[in-house]
Amino acid sequence: MVNEEQSVYTDDYDDGFNKFFEDIKKNPQYDSEVIKKAYDLARDAHKNQRRRSGEPYIMHPVAVAEILYKLGMDNECIVGALLHDVVEDTKYDLDYIKQEFGDEVALLVDGVTKLGQIPLSTREEVQAENIRKMFIAMNEDVRVIIIKLCDRLHNMRTLQHMPPYKQREKSLETLEIYAPIAHRLGIRPIKEELEDLAIYYLDPIAYKEIEKNLSMKKEQGEKFLADITKQISDKITPVMKHVQITSRVKSVHGIFRKVYIKGKDFEQIFDIYAVRIIVDTMIDCYNALGIVHDMFKPLPGRFKDYISMPKPNMYQSLHTTVLSDKGVPFEIQIRTWDMHRTAEYGIAAHWKYKLGRGGKDSIDSRLEWIHRMIEHGDETDTPEELVTTIKGDLSSDEVYVFTPRGDVKALPKGATVIDFAYAIHSAVGNKMVGAKVNGKIVHLDYKVKTGEIVEVLTSNAQGKGPSRDWLKIVTTGEARSKIRSWFKKEKRDENIVQGKAEVERELRRNFIRFEDSEEYIKFVTRIAERQHFTNIDDFYAAVGYGGIQISRLMPGIKDEFNRNWRVQKEEPPKPAVATTNTLDKPRTSKDSSGVVVEGIDNCLIKMARCCSPIPGEEIVGFINRGTGLTIHRKDCVNVPDDLKNCPEPERWVKAHWDNNVKVDARSTIDVYAIDRDGVVLDITACMATAHVKIHSINARPISEGNCLTTMTITVNSKEHLDSIEKSLRKIEGVYHIERSAF
Repeated sequence: MVNEEQSVYTDDYDDGFNKFFEDIKKNPQYDSEVIKKAYDLARDAHKNQRRRSGEPYIMHPVAVAEILYKLGMDNECIVGALLHDVVEDTKYDLDYIKQEFGDEVALLVDGVTKLGQIPLSTREEVQAENIRKMFIAMNEDVRVIIIKLCDRLHNMRTLQHMPPYKQREKSLETLEIYAPIAHRLGIRPIKEELEDLAIYYLDPIAYKEIEKNLSMKKEQGEKFLADITKQISDKITPVMKHVQITSRVKSVHGIFRKVYIKGKDFEQIFDIYAVRIIVDTMIDCYNALGIVHDMFKPLPGRFKDYISMPKPNMYQSLHTTVLSDKGVPFEIQIRTWDMHRTAEYGIAAHWKYKLGRGGKDSIDSRLEWIHRMIEHGDETDTPEELVTTIKGDLSSDEVYVFTPRGDVKALPKGATVIDFAYAIHSAVGNKMVGAKVNGKIVHLDYKVKTGEIVEVLTSNAQGKGPSRDWLKIVTTGEARSKIRSWFKKEKRDENIVQGKAEVERELRRNFIRFEDSEEYIKFVTRIAERQHFTNIDDFYAAVGYGGIQISRLMPGIKDEFNRNWRVQKEEPPKPAVATTNTLDKPRTSKDSSGVVVEGIDNCLIKMARCCSPIPGEEIVGFINRGTGLTIHRKDCVNVPDDLKNCPEPERWVKAHWDNNVKVDARSTIDVYAIDRDGVVLDITACMATAHVKIHSINARPISEGNCLTTMTITVNSKEHLDSIEKSLRKIEGVYHIERSAF
């Protein structure tokens, strides 16, 4: 038994399990003994762990399990939630979980567990690989993502304890990946809460403004909805049985999208208020619609029939926007009880209401998009491309387009006729030469709209195929991956030639040059290996067909060149003949640069570009053949740890700064910050206030929500640079500063 006095867990905290467990014991659907066993294991495993809030970590898995319980998820799901962080963060491994709780629970825990110690260099790669693993696990058992959604929901509810940059990072990921997944699975309450919480951290000003507008309308809105609900009830209940009429106010995120993304005024949003009518049968839905349209004036173009044309997440309902007798617009949703359960719980209704418990076939159609997404993800070449593909495929704004035969294809808003062609079949897209919309020829970049009939024109002529320009036109990951796959298979030789030319062009543009071809090939081979290609031709081919954007790799390529290649070029490998070790010579020489060199007279001195030493830092000199002496910082990556026992020790000489000579030096710093409006202006203003001379500045986005500002500045000492960095760290959004080569 765990000694509670040695544990961070104390009884001062109520982890919520006891109250939750009482509900579990009352429900015959659950095995309370197994759930208690899982809780005891999780409590013991996390006994020495706290969350950032200071609370015992066990409170998190209990909270996740409770959210799943309210969704109606099954016993294995609850157990998996209690154990979901055990393998990742504690001494217990997956084999132990399998032994104690069975294969099914182990599969769920493994699917939710993040990747372990895998050598991934960037945050994007880590994110992409974790997302890929999650989708593969989803494909095996969709409960994995339901646990993950509830895990993310509780983390978002407690996000106030994280630093601001982490709040923004998690909120962006939530808005772009997890909320759309919840939408695709039809779990509306989780989707809406995730979106609202994300907006709260991403744009707090807009959130408060919307909240204020809603609160101003709340009192009058409640009275208005109560009156409307009574009017509808008086008309419908006499002619239909088991009718339920409810009302709601639109979510903050729903209003945010229309006001701040689509540019509408608050008063132009017609569905702030909504009334929901739930009836017994489909026929009753259409009868209720007729009654409502007889009572209120419907707004043109605001009727949507999701019953005859369900959404991909199987959502079904009639939507219509009408005007009240006071001229206030409001939305009416009409659905059956079965439709309502699917609308509220989505895929979770499969477990909550025991729908189709006979097997997985009953929900396979709802999960077809997961299979497609995995296929498209496997065809991407970079982590960034995978994440982009997933974000595009998860778009919640959709259009519904007809084939000439009457089949319906759901596409993200903004999709083109090329996207439509590839949605039918890859062979149709590859042979496409044109398209007709409602019988009229259109350009290939035409964006399809709901209700349009699209006919794809194809050709079997030799040499026909997709164009590389299509990659700039299409919006879906499916179309993009199929186009690239075609080029990868059919045009390899052409891709290699084009890719090589593109790489060479980009290197020249960034002033990366080599004296001979052998040196160039070694360098590009190194870059290819870092991108996980086995040979240089595969790398060229990937660049050629668009699988890799060489421009996005340039920051890393320039860093590799500056650190490991430029120095070699400036410092030839063979020194002049030397018979004694200059490290031990007592003679000294002063230079106008403010550097004192021991053992060398009248030597040209320059500062190493790889480490850019400045006064106040420990330095050492390196003798170059015919070009003088280069000064490095002692902690430079190009300086051996043991100078006396390194290869060619005679080339290294002692050096230090002359305290009697005041010199200015250039230093290049990288400032990482949250990409907000005005952050670069604040950085330059800080430099101006400190009277720091800026020689060059370059600001660029580096990932979702972050930016990098690289500056070359003049400083007079290490202490001067430290004070500059201290001032920069005070700027809102700046979270990391580091030296770099210039």
